[in-house]
Order: sequence, then structure tokens, then C-alpha cells
Amino acid sequence: MSVEKVETLIVGGGQAGLAMSEQLSKRGLSHLVVERHRIAERWRSERWDGLHANGPAWHDRLPAFPIAGVDPDGFATRNQMVEYFVAYAERITAPVRSGVAVTALHKKADATGFRAETSAGTIEATNVVAATGPFQRAMIPAVVPAQAGIVQMHSNAYRNPGQLPEGAVLVVGAGSSGAQIADELSRAGRRVYLSVGRHERPPRHYRGRDFCWWLGVLGLWDAPRDPSVKHVTIAVSGAYGGHTIDFRRLAARGVMLLGRAGAFGDGEMRFSPDLASNLAHGDASYLSLLDAADAYVAREGLDLPEEPVARTLEPEPPCVTDPMLRLNLHDAGITAIVWATGFALDFGWLKVDAFDERGAPVHRRGVTDVPGLYFLGLSWLSRRASSFIFGVEQDATHLAEHIAARA
Repeated sequence: MSVEKVETLIVGGGQAGLAMSEQLSKRGLSHLVVERHRIAERWRSERWDGLHANGPAWHDRLPAFPIAGVDPDGFATRNQMVEYFVAYAERITAPVRSGVAVTALHKKADATGFRAETSAGTIEATNVVAATGPFQRAMIPAVVPAQAGIVQMHSNAYRNPGQLPEGAVLVVGAGSSGAQIADELSRAGRRVYLSVGRHERPPRHYRGRDFCWWLGVLGLWDAPRDPSVKHVTIAVSGAYGGHTIDFRRLAARGVMLLGRAGAFGDGEMRFSPDLASNLAHGDASYLSLLDAADAYVAREGLDLPEEPVARTLEPEPPCVTDPMLRLNLHDAGITAIVWATGFALDFGWLKVDAFDERGAPVHRRGVTDVPGLYFLGLSWLSRRASSFIFGVEQDATHLAEHIAARA
């Protein structure tokens, strides 16, 4: 079988892969993008039906290409985001080859590049950019055994309330996915239990500006990478026109809040007595952003209306003042658990010495010590914005310049 040769191979046809393709094309550098399924596949098949982008359309997009049919201050739906990425790929004439999975990547024996074994044959490349994103392998804690007779799924498999059996639902996780899914289930009339861990809780809007705007002017999107900082769980929503997530308001609507999920035994799930402190941590992050915004307005002399009501916190519901530490799932009528517990990296296909003892990529702004190997689109690759749609361009530009210098 013949071996295809390319200058740069980009693995992944999502936002990172497309941004990388555009930057290489701008520099006249030949390349090929391979995508195991379709462009923006995770948006297509690993997101729920009612998902909206967490940032407004003026913000959550790739450079110089607005989202068609969406008001700049609106929040694009899942399907609109899929259409957007497909249109973007067409606009930049990205050389995407869909339905091609890379099963293994090795360094060539003569050290002149890499050899990729794919579902469509062998590809040799001088450079390789792993642009598969931060959401690779769904993490479901091995807590509740299958014999408990409860339907369990990760948030990436959840689609809508009608997908779940009748009965109550336990949602584990207080980030954007967990909070939004719990909200959707509650609005659909389901009895919902929500396990809330540590999180940040920004205001959706404050003083007439979206929180994405505030993070920008305050320089927080450009916060540099700190190896000691793990993934930050952020509770924010673009659904229902976009709103600030307030767990106490969810409780007032009937959602039973619980602390961090723990062990399971004898039909009971145990929860840590940390619900109040977790909510307080979210409140502190919320109020600190308001403080920083107010200081910025005063410093810059901006004419933005004051919003004192934003500092009003809802009263503590009974589930916070008298937390439930044990929950018998059968007695509570829980028939399903949605685990909104995040993702792990999965680079099992990369047979190259570019990882630390924990299996995390070792790099500097996406550039590894293996000549010609790069990572793009990971959380905190170089700064806070690195894994976001609007933020990947800066890292892609840096890598493209590095690849051009090698050429």
C-alpha cells in the first residue's frame, strides 16, 4: 500500500483544527486535516438538544466570521454552531478529510518526521498538530454499580428529558453542563437532585455587559498558564436567552441541592457536608467579579448604569441549612443519574515521548520537545482562553509561526 506524504498533519476537525488550518494557509504552508467523524462532531453527537453556546455570538466565534442568523448578543444553538463550523471550513477552504481516524502515531526511524497509521492508510508528515481538544474521554466515577438498576449516563450522552425513564433524576456536577441539564429537567417537570461541588459562578450580565466582556477588559481571559491550576468549573448558561445560574433559585423551584457526591452502598448515595461552603465559594467568585467590574468602571470613567440589585443573594433554602448527607435512591424514586463530571485527555494513539508521569502533554505554549509535534486547543495551553472558540486563534498563530520557522 502506498504511503501518503504531507508537510503538516492536523488531527482533529473541530475549532482548534480549523483555526490551525487557517493560520497555516495564511502562510502558504501545505497541510491536511483529518477528522475521525465529521467537522464539529462533538457538537453534533455529544451535546444535548437544548444546548446553547455559553457566550454571546459576538464573542463565541472564530475571528472575522460572524455566526449567521444569530443576534450578536444572542446565544447560538447546538445546530447553529455545527452549521457555523462547517461554513467556516468552507470559507477558509480547509483541506479536511472526514471519516479518517488516526490509530497510532510514531516518530519515523530516520527522525525526519512522523508516521501516522489511520483508518484510511498510512500518512507521513514532517509536523503533526494534535488538535483533538480538551473533551476527549468522558469520566464517570465507578460509584453506583450497574446492578443498582438505575440508568446512568455521562452528560455527553444526555439529549433531552424524554430520553430518561420516568421518575426522579440525580445530576452530579455543578459546572455549565450539570447546572443547565438540572435546570432543563426541572422545567420539564422532573424531580431533580443536584450534587454541587466547588465552582465559579459569574454573572451572566452586569451593568449592561456580558461577563465575557468583563473577563476581556479585566484581562482575565489572558491569565497565563499556571501548571498548578486545574480545570476551573464554571456555572454559566446561554439557555433561555442567557441567565446567571443561581443554585438557590433552582432550590426554590424544587431542585434538591446536595453536597459533593461520595460513596454508594446499601442503596444509599452519600454526600459530603460541603454544600454551604461550595455555594459560598461560588458566591465569592461572583461578588469578586462585580467588585473588579465596579473598580474598572470607576477607573476608566465609563458611563455604565449601576446595578446594586446584582449583589442581592437569595436566602438559604432548607436543603442548605439542613443538608441531606444520605440519599436512598430507590426511596427517592431516582431512576436515572446524569454524570456531569467532566472529561479526561486520551492520547493513547500518540506513541511519542511527549507526556509526563501522569500522562499529561509536556509543552510550552503547545510546542513540545519532540521536533515537529504540537498540541492545540487544550485547557490553559497558554492562557485561560486557550480552549475556547474565540481564544484558540492566538495559540494557532503561535504554532503556525513555529512551523513556518522550521520550514
